[in-house]
Amino acid sequence: MDSRTLRLLDYFDLLDHFGKYARSEPGARACRELRPCLDSSRLEVESVLLAEALQAASEIAQAVSSFPELQGVFACLKQEVVLDEDGLWGLQTLLQAADQARAVIGGLDAERCAALRATMTQVSWPERTWMALNRCLDPDGGLKDESSPELLSVRQELRRIQSQCTRKVNDYLRQEKIEAYLQDEYLTISADRYVLAIKSNFKGRLQGIIHDYSQTGETCYFEPMLLVELNNTLQELKQEEREAKKKVLRTLTSTVSQDGQRIRAIFDWMVDLDVLLAKVLLARDIQGQSVKLGEEHPLQLWQARHPLLVINREDPRAVDIELKPGQRGLIISGGNSGGKTVCLKTLGLISLMALSALPVPVREGSSLPLWKRIFVFIGDEQSLQEHQSTFTAQIDHFRSKWPEMDASCLVLLDEFGAGTDPSQGAALAQGVMDALLEKAVWIVAATHFPALKAYGLTRDQVRAATVLFDPQTQMPLYTLGYDQVGGSRALDVARDRGLPAEILRRAEEYLLLDGKDSSQLMSRLNELAVAREQEILALQEQKKDLEEEQKRLRDRLERQTQQLLEEIRAHSREVVAEWKSGKRKRKQTLRDLAADKDRLRDQLQSEGPGGGQQVTQSPAPGDQVYYRSWGRKGLVRDIDAKKSRIKLDLGGVTLWVPENEVEFRGHQTSDAASTPSSSRVPSRSGATGRVDLRGMRSDEAMTALQQHVDYALLHGRNEMEIIHGRGTGALRKAVQEELARLPGVVEFCLADEEQGGDGVTIVRLQ
Repeated sequence: MDSRTLRLLDYFDLLDHFGKYARSEPGARACRELRPCLDSSRLEVESVLLAEALQAASEIAQAVSSFPELQGVFACLKQEVVLDEDGLWGLQTLLQAADQARAVIGGLDAERCAALRATMTQVSWPERTWMALNRCLDPDGGLKDESSPELLSVRQELRRIQSQCTRKVNDYLRQEKIEAYLQDEYLTISADRYVLAIKSNFKGRLQGIIHDYSQTGETCYFEPMLLVELNNTLQELKQEEREAKKKVLRTLTSTVSQDGQRIRAIFDWMVDLDVLLAKVLLARDIQGQSVKLGEEHPLQLWQARHPLLVINREDPRAVDIELKPGQRGLIISGGNSGGKTVCLKTLGLISLMALSALPVPVREGSSLPLWKRIFVFIGDEQSLQEHQSTFTAQIDHFRSKWPEMDASCLVLLDEFGAGTDPSQGAALAQGVMDALLEKAVWIVAATHFPALKAYGLTRDQVRAATVLFDPQTQMPLYTLGYDQVGGSRALDVARDRGLPAEILRRAEEYLLLDGKDSSQLMSRLNELAVAREQEILALQEQKKDLEEEQKRLRDRLERQTQQLLEEIRAHSREVVAEWKSGKRKRKQTLRDLAADKDRLRDQLQSEGPGGGQQVTQSPAPGDQVYYRSWGRKGLVRDIDAKKSRIKLDLGGVTLWVPENEVEFRGHQTSDAASTPSSSRVPSRSGATGRVDLRGMRSDEAMTALQQHVDYALLHGRNEMEIIHGRGTGALRKAVQEELARLPGVVEFCLADEEQGGDGVTIVRLQ
């Protein structure tokens, strides 16, 4: 995203406000440096983190505390420079804040805040450094006496000498009675030595060394002779202290360097947490949330408000910005000061915020395409230095960006083509719209050109909208009315702004003389647009009603078929049982079974797609067809025209079937065959001597087995092959148990090895 787009859409101003929500300087810096991201997976992760953080807002607020900027410290570690006390104190402060944060984050609910807890995986605690810093640094960041035995010894001696200096000075003041000479009766330090502050006019009356004078010259800093030796001793001890501190600092720096990567990871984690808390606070202030982002998501912003106006408490009106499926352009018209440019900027800034994983002020359910680039043509782009007018500057900028525009881009056009002859500018704007739509670019444009308004009403890929005004007060409502266009209302705005009535009267006369008042045309176009939308809605309702009626009829037919199937199966068992017992003769049995077969055939022919009508089209590989024998849809894999058969993929089961058992209703491809339906059964001509149960669930397999055995009996077959595969043997066992219960089955056994071995069961029928 280029910086010009970010600047024109006030993105940098937004980040300045966003940074104020951070609790640390590194967090504020990260907020200000945030930029749009084009990685959809990362945006999804950030969206989940924000959703969890909003649910655990109070805990996140407890987890994040202030910590200093440490970029300089990390640079010193990289260059192997010994850290001073301030740098070490900064690291200690960071680790204290991180220790608090990991305690809070680790205590969050594991299911409700799984993603937040997962961020702790990047934190490997530097226990050695943590203990060393706590042992050696006091709360103010100085080195403790206990940092090393040498430092402890030196400081104890320093305190003893300092106490001795105080006693000697007190004795000196009492004995010499020099209170009148003193500006201050306490010891002070000058040039790193203990001295007395005395009045300058008494400086020659006492023995000692003058080290310095005050700025006014009225006070001199006097070292009595009795302090000279003690001060010298103090200087030596302070040098020893500095050397001891250097050793401690080198040791601590070495310890920190060994944990450098861990500490840097903790720093980055704390910065991320601070930015996340800033997002939570921003969402609270603007009543914001994440929007759904994706290449296939529609442009649908519900109740969108301009983020900066919300932050500044200006109470902006909410607006819906929406394009229907198949549309790529939105043309906004209407009066001046009605909010057209604000709509464009609202969409642009919200899009940038969404691409930055920031919460935005919209209603739940809003979505945006995943735009990789946003191009903005808003405002006066003239340049006196480059001898460019508004029009030429706009054209030059568009020309420079034209090669980069594609289907992943959003283009915002505010009065494109203005600044030149209106008719030519309007023609140019329409040409630009045509070219952008051919590239499938997303476009939102604001215009006053009548030709471009009509363009929005007459193109399928484009939608028209107008900013609305109150019909009574004529004041702008700062919202959009869709599928209509609006007049520019230039004279009304001028009247509201106090332009003299005489000027307005003459303007109205000129407007009538020129015959260019297009308000009536716009009204007529709006009426036609509304009528068109109503017709579309009516057709959609009719389609919905027809689909519901079709579903009701299909469900009823399937219920009838299932009921008939149960009746025929029961009757067939009864007929076969009577024949076995000798109560019924063979010829009568066959006639009854044939009658049952005809009843079922007639029902299935009426049930198939197209109500049994013949289809003259022929399927091709990849087409989806209806296989009547199994009562399911399948995918055509191959066609054998010589043998009049088709190879079908039926949900993982592939087999050749007779062509006349397939019903085809046009070239509609499908990725996979539909799932099997237990309410459908094989038809008359589909009673084959083989059934493949592989890939089916146990209940599906048993249903298919029963149906094919019944139909084999109806067709007078004496033998069947049941393919169940080897596998674990569970399906084979279930098949054989079911066969033992079925009437009409004389015997069954496993096939020979050349026929499939224990993966196939041979069944002999009555």
